[in-house]
Amino acid sequence: MKLHHCVGARSFRPLWALEALGLPYELAMLPFPPRVHAKDYFALNPLGTIPLFEDGATRMTESAAICEYLAARHGAGGLGVRPDEPDYGRYLNALHFGEATLTFPQTLVLRYGRFEPPERRNPGLVEDYARWFLSRLKGFGTVLGDRRFVCAERFTAADISIGYALMLAGFAGLAEQLPDFARAYWEGLQAEPSYARALAAEQRAAVAQGVSPVPSPLGG
Repeated sequence: MKLHHCVGARSFRPLWALEALGLPYELAMLPFPPRVHAKDYFALNPLGTIPLFEDGATRMTESAAICEYLAARHGAGGLGVRPDEPDYGRYLNALHFGEATLTFPQTLVLRYGRFEPPERRNPGLVEDYARWFLSRLKGFGTVLGDRRFVCAERFTAADISIGYALMLAGFAGLAEQLPDFARAYWEGLQAEPSYARALAAEQRAAVAQGVSPVPSPLGG
């Protein structure tokens, strides 16, 4: 298995999943954004986005879907939730909520607050989408309740998906606005040994491959 990754990008989700499952993999680091700084990457991924995951003939580019695939294909029940478990629907919903609802608005906050040239930045849009993210996150608090993990009373790929969205909030300058429940939940996820292993693997690979170890938090 091979994962193409930028430091701090959405591809951190499958990297975290690979470490959680203890699977062997190759980590190929790219400068951010690869479609600008690594033009030859288009030959591998015509979208030019991160991540790209390869497992034999299988090629995937959506971070939450890769986590779902790893849990189902290689997890032996360790990171996913089986269809016959009561929390299966809750698991799938949270897995995709982390990307579609919590990550998307933050990419606009980052793009129009930091990455675009000054003349294209849009403070009003940044404020609107930051508020959107925080509103949806507040709703997630009702779903999470007093649970340590979002479903099945164990750490799953759904926690990885939502956890990355909370990690991204730090990059986006929204960490101080996170509600108390989100901070506590995120602190718990960071205590998972696989999180530290994923961070360490990312840093080692970046240094070894001559890529800046500074996070580039957008990805694909």
